[in-house]
Amino acid sequence: MSAETPVQSAGTFTRLRRRFRDWRGSRPFWAGLFTILGGVPIAYFPYATLKLGTMSLTMATTAGAGSLIIGVLLITLGLTMWFQQATRVFAGVAAIILALVSLVVSNIGGFLIGFLFALFGGALAVSWAPGNAEGVEGGRHKPGRGPAGEGAVEPPSQGAGDEPVPPQTPYETGDGGPADGVRSEARNGGYRVG
Repeated sequence: MSAETPVQSAGTFTRLRRRFRDWRGSRPFWAGLFTILGGVPIAYFPYATLKLGTMSLTMATTAGAGSLIIGVLLITLGLTMWFQQATRVFAGVAAIILALVSLVVSNIGGFLIGFLFALFGGALAVSWAPGNAEGVEGGRHKPGRGPAGEGAVEPPSQGAGDEPVPPQTPYETGDGGPADGVRSEARNGGYRVG
C-alpha cells in the first residue's frame, strides 16, 4: 500500500450497521424488543395446534380473544417504545400490567415465556433514560465537567512555585480546629464568607 492509494470508504453494510447502532442507542431498544417478544407467545399459544402423529393437541381457551388482544397490545407497546420515546414510561407500566393480566387470561402468560419477556421489557422501558454524551468521552469525564456546588471536590490549584496548594478545609478553622463541626455557610445563612 503506497501513500497514493486512495482510502476506501466504509462499505454499505458497515454504514448501515453504524446507523442502526446510533438509532438503537437513542431509544429503549431492548425494552421494545423484549415487550414484542413477550406479546408473540401470548397471542399465539391459544390458537396453536400441536400434532403428535394422529393426535392433535389444541390449547384454545375461552379467553382466546383476550389473549389475542393482550398479545397485540404488547406488540404495539413495544413498537411505541421504539418510535415514541416520550411515552416510554406509560408504555412500560402498561406492558407490566398487561403481563400480569396475561397470567390469568392466557395460558399462564403464554406458559410464562410471554409473561417474563413482557415484564422484563416493561421494567426496562420504565428504567431507561436517554444518554448524555457531552459529559463523557471514552469512558472518562472531561475536565471541568461534573458536579458543581456545595459538595463538589475541586481539584487542587497550582501555586506560583509549581507546588500544589493543599485543598481548603470545608470547616472554619480558628485557634482550636473546626468550630463545632459546623460549616461557616450553615452559620451565616448559606452565604460564603471570604
